Amino acid sequence: MTPSDLYFRQLAVGEMANFAYLIGSVSTREALVVDPAWNVDAIVDAAEADGMRVTGALVTHYHQDHIGGSLFGHRIEGLSRLLERAAIPVHVHRDEAEGVAKVAGVSAGDLVIHEGGDVVSIGGVRVRLLHTPGHTPGSQCFLVEDAGGLDHLVSGDTLFLGSCGRVDLPGSDPEAMYRSLTGTLKKLPDETLLFPGHLYSSEPHSTLGEQKRRNPFLRVTTLEQFLGFVGV
Repeated sequence: MTPSDLYFRQLAVGEMANFAYLIGSVSTREALVVDPAWNVDAIVDAAEADGMRVTGALVTHYHQDHIGGSLFGHRIEGLSRLLERAAIPVHVHRDEAEGVAKVAGVSAGDLVIHEGGDVVSIGGVRVRLLHTPGHTPGSQCFLVEDAGGLDHLVSGDTLFLGSCGRVDLPGSDPEAMYRSLTGTLKKLPDETLLFPGHLYSSEPHSTLGEQKRRNPFLRVTTLEQFLGFVGV
């Protein structure tokens, strides 16, 4: 059996029950940070305390609580602070790039543009970028493919434990969310470990199999059912 090269940490951050993540390679001691916001120094310091060096960032979507920016008159620290600490690439979906640059106050030159299905590799760990529009047009989830263990899905604000992301915000699309949940995420193996963008449940993580059995937004079988659930 191939030994796992995966370094993975879930970090609770901020005032809106957010999670940030560190995904890296044990062999190279490099890590990617997912959705760095609220206290960027603490996130980077956590990686460094583990002997890891942050070499890139992955963005699930452009909302301020995930990448920093001004929200209701309150300034949230995010990508701009991260880039002050290190000049590293920020991986975003093509449909999210303009929003990320504007909201977080970073340059378009700091961003690496991706399509759904692209892979970002770090050591022996592959992170597959899954385009999952619905909450925002360029929302993406990250499937961490670990050759020596179970795959991890970092689902951002697309899929929560017991629920899914809001579809009543500017740029949201309920029908796209239905397709992302049932046509993309629901097709992943049951044993895939699930890590959401917020702690909106009693547990911080689950499996896709458990969510397929218990989450009503994954149990729906028709678009009409889903739209009824989300009140459209």
